Amino acid sequence: LRESARHATFTTLVPKNTFVGRYVPEDGQTVDVGMPVSVNFTRGITDPERIEQAIKVTAEPAVPIASHWFGNDRLDFRPEKYWKPGTKVTLSMDLKGVEGRPGVYGTQTKRISFTIGRSQISTVDVKAKEMSVVRDGKKIKTIPVTAGGPGTETYNGQMVISEKHEVTRMNGETVGFGGEYDIADVPHAMRLSTSGTFIHGNYWSGRSTFGSRNASHGCVGLFDQRGGGDSSTPAAWFYANSLIGDVVTVVNSHDETIAPDNGLNVWNMSWDKWRSGR
Repeated sequence: LRESARHATFTTLVPKNTFVGRYVPEDGQTVDVGMPVSVNFTRGITDPERIEQAIKVTAEPAVPIASHWFGNDRLDFRPEKYWKPGTKVTLSMDLKGVEGRPGVYGTQTKRISFTIGRSQISTVDVKAKEMSVVRDGKKIKTIPVTAGGPGTETYNGQMVISEKHEVTRMNGETVGFGGEYDIADVPHAMRLSTSGTFIHGNYWSGRSTFGSRNASHGCVGLFDQRGGGDSSTPAAWFYANSLIGDVVTVVNSHDETIAPDNGLNVWNMSWDKWRSGR
């Protein structure tokens, strides 16, 4: 299944002659090693150099960090490789009075910090129909999965968990699949892309599907019970043991590699290309 992207709802209107930067992760949050810093601006930026001078991302222990623009309203930061567990990352924004485009000025002075927790990298092998979960370098679980079927294959590549929902609705009409599905209570759902790729619980396919047949509309499905109340299912276990910023890498799919700006999936760009800035 796939679900349409959710976009943040801002409680205050931003005047037309100003802009702000909405950022992830949140202040004080503990995330995993794949989490970039991502700043989305409420107005398209036409003077990126001024913005880059006003935003700094630092790490303790120190590591080289570079920024990259996606279009003119998103600026992300990352190191060359995944963050090391235990790293403290700080985002400083001094945008107040900065002219990001003619006659449009920033309003923020902000400093936030977050912490990198343990490392968890899960690899979904679409051909083998299983997922290996590796935490801090040690394999802790192998889970049978069902991935995208013929014509609706799952993207390849490194994907970062950006949202977690104990239960959510998934409607095929929101992602171009018409009335093929509309499930109001998809359990243990974690977003992997803006375009609607999730790794989630699946109670409607027979248990024998997992590990034997790829039958989804592009998501990665794990066996679950309706309502998600059974903590012993593979989907419940994976949900409970996942953090925002965990990496789920998909291999051996017949689809293309996911774009780095489709979600927080910045690791699908080489370091040289990333450092080019745009």
